[in-house]
Parts: sequence; structure tokens; C-alpha cells
Amino acid sequence: MALRPERALLGPERPGVRDIEALNRVFSESFTDRYVRDGLTGVRVPHLNSLVWRYAIEDAGDGAMVWRDQDGAIAAFNMVHRSGTEGWMGPLAVRPDRQGEGIGSTMVRSGIDWLRAGGATTIGLETMPRTVENIGFYSRLGLVPGPLTVTFIRDAARPGRVAHERLGQARDTDALIEACRVLTGDLSPGVDFTREIRLTLELGLGDVSLVRRDGALEGFALWHSAPLAAGRPRDELRVLKIVARDLEVFTSLMTLAQRAAQEEQVRRRVSVRCQGAANGAYRQLVALGYRVHWTDLRMTLHDAPEPDVRGIVMSNWEI
Repeated sequence: MALRPERALLGPERPGVRDIEALNRVFSESFTDRYVRDGLTGVRVPHLNSLVWRYAIEDAGDGAMVWRDQDGAIAAFNMVHRSGTEGWMGPLAVRPDRQGEGIGSTMVRSGIDWLRAGGATTIGLETMPRTVENIGFYSRLGLVPGPLTVTFIRDAARPGRVAHERLGQARDTDALIEACRVLTGDLSPGVDFTREIRLTLELGLGDVSLVRRDGALEGFALWHSAPLAAGRPRDELRVLKIVARDLEVFTSLMTLAQRAAQEEQVRRRVSVRCQGAANGAYRQLVALGYRVHWTDLRMTLHDAPEPDVRGIVMSNWEI
């Protein structure tokens, strides 16, 4: 059904820093409305830290898309990210008063087209597993459900005297970023987290912990310690990407995440989102005392699934 002229949208266009306040309003209103419709009436989704929005917009690049109404106000947005051959969408939202008009389908298809044109061979997103309407909506657009992504948390603790090599404190930053790229490509060919690493350092959101064996880089963890929500204290260190040659390296990286939380004066906890397909890492997190905090359902396009990887490659499809 065609949109009525007075309800037509303009877009997509790329947002800028000036749009962060408007993006925050749509984000908060849309996700709060979603929780209410799922029966979680006491939940109010806060605005995101403006630096986190800058990270999302700049990481997406031309994949950052907004649609505006006839008054120029943002009615919908989709942040579409590509890390080499890995592509995903999030966050994406439609203003509550514009839902039910087919805008969501347009946004997702635009994201898929952009990722395909850029060479992405994995295309997906994450949604709440209890939200059957969303799962059905994405399924009609060709996405299929995969394993759960489980958010684990552990109280921030002092790990003792642990040597901690941080990329942001190194003198050979460019060489180390290249080493991270090579290691990632070795374990998951085509995937490249270089842009996320550089943006994290440039915006001061966090850093990258490194693990070597016999002088060679064998693993890294990209984390953010800046507050996720606007106006909140620094109470959580969030691990966004983990690349590890094996389970031993993965365990060392999780120890370094605790060390990083101590160094960053994070008050409460360390969190990491573990994809259900990473069985060994999942079991190890449980053994290390991490607790299940949240679940998301990872969905991928039927002809653009996640690849098999060597070692452990965990990529957070959230900002």
C-alpha cells in the first residue's frame, strides 16, 4: 500500500552529530514502546551517551541511514555496519507514530542492499527472543534464526598482578592494529575490525587488550569503558570483540578484561556477549564465574550466514 502524500518519507540520508539528540528521542521512544508491548511496563529505555552515538554513526559510515518526515524530523533510522565481509544492522527503530506503514521493511531491505553492494557475505542482526512480532517480521524479509547471543556479567574484581599490554598505550599502534587485522583474517577470513579499533581509540571510548605467545600476537579484546547511557557513571566495561587463537588465550583475555576494569575505575562489572555457537568459550565463561544476564536472538540472511571460524571470534552486533 502506497504511503499517503502527507505521510511520505524522505531518505535515506546519512545523519551527523547534529542529529544525535533526535536519534536519541526516537531510540528511547521506540524501544520503550517495544518493551511495553512485550509486557515490561516498568522499563524506560534511557538515551545513549553521545560518544556512543558518534561511534555508531562513524562506524557505519555510509551505512548510517535516517528517514525524515515531511517536517524534517527523524521518523526512522538504521545503523548498518560492515567489518570486511561481516555485516550487521543495529540499532534500528521506527518512531512509534510511524509504525505499521512499511517503513521497517524499507529500512532492512536498504541495509541488506548496502551490505551486499559492499561485499558482505554475512548479513544479520539481533533481536529479543521473546519478541515474536520482530522475529516474524525479520523472517518475512529472509532472515532465519540462529543460536542465542548470551550476555554474561561478572562483578569487577582485582585480578592481582597481571601484565596488561594495551594497544592504546603502545608506541607501535599502527603495526599492532595491522597485526590484529592479520590475526582476525587468519581465524575468520575476510573479517576486519580495524575501523572499530581506530574509532574506539580516537573517541576515547576504551582500548584493546593484547595477548602474545612467544612474541606473536595470539589474541585481542576490544572493550569500551565509557558509559553506555547518557549521564550514567562508569559502571561497566563492555567487551565488544574477542579474537583468540585458542581457549587458553581467550581465558587470558577475560583476565585482562578484569584488569582493564580496575585500571579504568569501572565500579560494577565486566560484560561480554557470547554467541551460542562458541561452545568452548561459553563453558569457560561459566567456569570463570560469569553469570547470564540477558539473551538476544541472532538472525542472519538465509543466503548470508555466519562462517565457520578457527579458534574463537566473538563479534558483538550491538553498540
